[in-house]
Amino acid sequence: MSRPTSQQPSRSSTPHHFRDIVWDVIKSMKHEKESEAHRIFRDAPGHNPKGVVMPQTVNPDEETVPGIIHPGSTGVIYCSDRAMANGFSYASSHEWSNLGQGAPEVGPIPDAPNRPTHIDVPTDSLEYAPTTGVKALREAVAKLYNQTYRKGKKSQYTFENVCIVPGGRAGLSRVASVVGDVYCSYQVPDYTAYDQVLSAFRRLVPVPTALEAESKYHLDIKQTRKDIQNQGLAVIIASNPRNPTGQVMQGQDLKELVDLSRECSTTIILDEFYSWYIYPDDEKEFGKSVSSAEFIEDVNEDHIVIIDGLTKNWRLPGWRVCWVIGPKNLVTALSQSGSYLDGGANHPLQLAAIPLLDFDHVAKEKVALQKHFKAKRDHVLARLKDLDLEVTIPPSSTFYIWLNLEKLPSPLNNGLTFFEELLKEQTIVIPGIFFDINPSHRRNLFNSPCHHFVRISFGPPLEDLDKGLDAIGRVLRKAKKEGLKGFGHSYRKSMDGSNNTAQV
Repeated sequence: MSRPTSQQPSRSSTPHHFRDIVWDVIKSMKHEKESEAHRIFRDAPGHNPKGVVMPQTVNPDEETVPGIIHPGSTGVIYCSDRAMANGFSYASSHEWSNLGQGAPEVGPIPDAPNRPTHIDVPTDSLEYAPTTGVKALREAVAKLYNQTYRKGKKSQYTFENVCIVPGGRAGLSRVASVVGDVYCSYQVPDYTAYDQVLSAFRRLVPVPTALEAESKYHLDIKQTRKDIQNQGLAVIIASNPRNPTGQVMQGQDLKELVDLSRECSTTIILDEFYSWYIYPDDEKEFGKSVSSAEFIEDVNEDHIVIIDGLTKNWRLPGWRVCWVIGPKNLVTALSQSGSYLDGGANHPLQLAAIPLLDFDHVAKEKVALQKHFKAKRDHVLARLKDLDLEVTIPPSSTFYIWLNLEKLPSPLNNGLTFFEELLKEQTIVIPGIFFDINPSHRRNLFNSPCHHFVRISFGPPLEDLDKGLDAIGRVLRKAKKEGLKGFGHSYRKSMDGSNNTAQV
């Protein structure tokens, strides 16, 4: 499908008439000028409103190299930078509670297999690995998916359906780089990195769909079918289980989505990194996981692309060993894009990963992980309830809580200000606006459906979770006891301790 011309503008670039866009930005700047947290955000490189010609100051951090366009920060990077301005360092990270990082605890957990403590480095592994990955690991991935999701099915994955990549973002980038000039549907809220992928690979014309809290952020298959037919959507990208809301599509709902791809000849890219983080009520259900691979009819004909890896499920984010699964002609294309994008995954760690994909090893890991993280989830939800921060839509998957602050008094009722106040208490969360894909380019932040939210991760160890929850409690008690005059200002702008805030 051809890219829209100037006579046929994309939905994502024309939410209103041009005059309305200008007015929205003017109103947004007026609102944001009243908030110190929002001024700091707008002053960060890449976060000025885009797409509208307006007088604005030049940001020296952004305009230093001719021809360079700053992409802006992902949520975790921005929040880490702001934490460092407030004294955080990785050398002294034990003094902080990081409830923002999208990573699970990596140490031992009860009843799980032993953690890897060393790897062998054969001489051959000092060479480059193929850009599609080591064949033995590709075979192990295919075998695991067949054993887990495709028993008794005529069509089975082989190594030709698997491409090993150096991390989930690399997998997304490889896939995006081989997509043509098409409309690509995504949902709000969803994973922050989709913002950068959809912005960097401009042949993809992004078309947003807002998920509603009233339906528990469920993707409406009937509406999606209409959107495909009426708008000519060629690609849909989504996380499942979903980051940040902690909801999951499985069973018949997931089958209908896979069937929709076949019915409408639409490619569906599913980020399945949290496929093991499922929390059943019945203990007999522990050990089950979710994947669209279960409902694919023909692995080389169905237009389903799966991205997953060791990062979350195996709790090995530092290994950067992940994979893309799909039709074998896609894997050929991904090999070619990998040759110029990232060069391939770490060779010795690919070899070390092979025994970790053994079916029996995986079965033990799943049960231990689900029991441990469900207990942490329930603990955090109970503590939030004690703080009168009851979560109306608790997570049934992932290790995230999508916390609505709307009932708190202003200015604590928006994610950016709540985040800045917690930095004073050495605690990090992620403001919800980062999951409103492309928020700083178009939208009035105060009108964002994610503005009143923060994402809290219960990935860290329990003691770190309690430290962060204690900090939230201190902020709320201070507001109740002393009033709100002490909130919304006096934020450190830089690592030198300066409290000078951004100028608009």
